Amino acid sequence: MIALHGAAKTYRLPGGRPLTALQPTDLSVERGEFVVITGRSGSGKTTLLNIAAGLTRPSSGRVEFGDVDLWSLSDVEQSHLRNRSMGFVFQFPSLLPALDVLRNVTLPLAFAQEDASDGRARAQELLELVGLGDRNGAHPRELSAGQQQRVVIARALIGRPELLLADEPSSDLDEDTENEIMTLFSRIHKETGVTILMVTHARQLVAYGSRHVEMKSGALKEDEGG
Repeated sequence: MIALHGAAKTYRLPGGRPLTALQPTDLSVERGEFVVITGRSGSGKTTLLNIAAGLTRPSSGRVEFGDVDLWSLSDVEQSHLRNRSMGFVFQFPSLLPALDVLRNVTLPLAFAQEDASDGRARAQELLELVGLGDRNGAHPRELSAGQQQRVVIARALIGRPELLLADEPSSDLDEDTENEIMTLFSRIHKETGVTILMVTHARQLVAYGSRHVEMKSGALKEDEGG
């Protein structure tokens, strides 16, 4: 599905001093896996996720999505690939306050130039899946933090992505809501078969995935238990 080959990232600080955010990294995520990468803040996990998604260019190495070298593509080609094949769930919902729930979910389809009526029907199905079928006309300000995150998950799935990338998707939630969101991720993984790559500082979330990888100081260590 997606593979990093020696991917690394080094930033230059003022004065020219290098800061290594990601050491040369090999990581392969197979189709249908739910990979959870854990690590403390500053360990490099978000940098890894952004490189895998084509959002941050690596200083060295390459990223393959299927049989495509992601970083050989132009910016426009990368954008089309992300819109067509990837879904994103971040720590903060970033919903558009002026749009209702249904239109927030269908927003990515505007860039894909898909039929609006088909998109609305698909969005309603996804809202039913995440337990918000009766809130399609609500606005983000009328929803709890957990409900907003459910809308984000529905939005991430609207284009039927092959890969779902999640960056600290539950860290802004209370414990009960975190469990609800992670149970939803697990259910979506089982019911749709979508491949999930998630990064988080919360080790208790490892149990929701099918595979665990730990990150420390910009380097990965595979969990011996799988």
